[in-house]
Amino acid sequence: MNQSQANQQRQRGRPRLTETAAASVAELLGLVRKHQALTRLELEKISSFGRAVVSDRLTVLSELGLSHENETGISGGGRVPRIVSFSKSRAVLVAASIDQSSVSVALSDLSGNLTAQHHEQGDLGLDASDAADRMITLIRLMLSRQTKLPDLWGISISVPGPIGPSGNGRPLTSTPEFLKGWNESKLVERLMAEFLVPVWLIPSVETMTVGELHGGTGKNNDCMLFIKTGKRFTAGLIYEGRPYRGATGAVGLIGQLPATHEGILGTLDSLAGAEFIEQAALREAGNGTSEHLTDLLNRGGELNLNDICQAAQLGDPVCVSIITASGKLVGTVLATLLNMLNPQCVILAGALAQTNDIFLAAVREAVYGASHPLATRDLQILQSQLGNTAGLLGAAHICLDYLFEPKMLRSWVMAGTPLKHPDIACLRQLKIDSDGAI
Repeated sequence: MNQSQANQQRQRGRPRLTETAAASVAELLGLVRKHQALTRLELEKISSFGRAVVSDRLTVLSELGLSHENETGISGGGRVPRIVSFSKSRAVLVAASIDQSSVSVALSDLSGNLTAQHHEQGDLGLDASDAADRMITLIRLMLSRQTKLPDLWGISISVPGPIGPSGNGRPLTSTPEFLKGWNESKLVERLMAEFLVPVWLIPSVETMTVGELHGGTGKNNDCMLFIKTGKRFTAGLIYEGRPYRGATGAVGLIGQLPATHEGILGTLDSLAGAEFIEQAALREAGNGTSEHLTDLLNRGGELNLNDICQAAQLGDPVCVSIITASGKLVGTVLATLLNMLNPQCVILAGALAQTNDIFLAAVREAVYGASHPLATRDLQILQSQLGNTAGLLGAAHICLDYLFEPKMLRSWVMAGTPLKHPDIACLRQLKIDSDGAI
């Protein structure tokens, strides 16, 4: 062993000064948080830190309230080991979701588990300022219901549509226009002034994709394609276990891809989306080819996508045919994506995907007919089971990915809270100083 190696070996077993310990503290916390090491011995082996360093750093983490040892493991013949656990209840996150017709708010622990949820209907397109007021009121309500509220570390909101290059997984300082007029609502600015925490706005297709990755049918898939169906078609991509956002945050706008239906050239949105399906159903109802649709039209005066999907589930042959045609067109476009991306699985969500297996079967038929055999040999095409919860779950995990990213973690771990990270502290102070202007 040369002198350099000897010095390195000695350093591994020697506790460092607190101010220089951030890297090793962060590394050990990362291992514990991800369940990659459960005991002190495992931490020593995986990290290559000596016993003294591991002991010292776990003491630091315990004092900061970020880890604890209170469970007994299984003995391999010697002393029974104690289990090192991440203190997931050290703080909470607010995860929220808004679209044109609903708002949802949830609380999450630091492992991404949703501990409380609230859902309500509402037209958010009428007055963005009123909708922002409602969002703030609901967050206050959710927090006030906690008997013993830990620190709040961030607010992460799933929003409809792309929000441009700012939607890169980092917290925002101002409100982009994700719905018409919403930049004037000052939602981000008001949330920061009210709660003094960083705020994320994330496209809903991305939050739903990440939600499926962590808690849905796409769990543990490193390469996954998520398709949201409805009025428009959007996609989210998981690559190497992380969301792929593209250069300007516009990845997944598959509804604009060209498509052809019965000799008509258009986009996937225009030829297979909700509006096309509703118009096709109206024509059939007017022609009297579907008694069910005609009856719905006479009683309600209009037909929407949910009506048609429900009729298809009840076995109405006209509605089954309409939904099947949409599914085949989606599958044809999807086949091109599969040949290029070769994911492990595809998750379909939205109203169309919930029509028993009608839509799903049509998509599969078209995909397997138009894709290269290698691209579909092990491919799974599955239906989402999470519904609206996917967006909330994904919003929480995207926030956590940012806060606990190794470089970010090293910058705040010795303070015990990301709110003291220089970048976040600056944002908090900025909002404190400008509170009167918001």
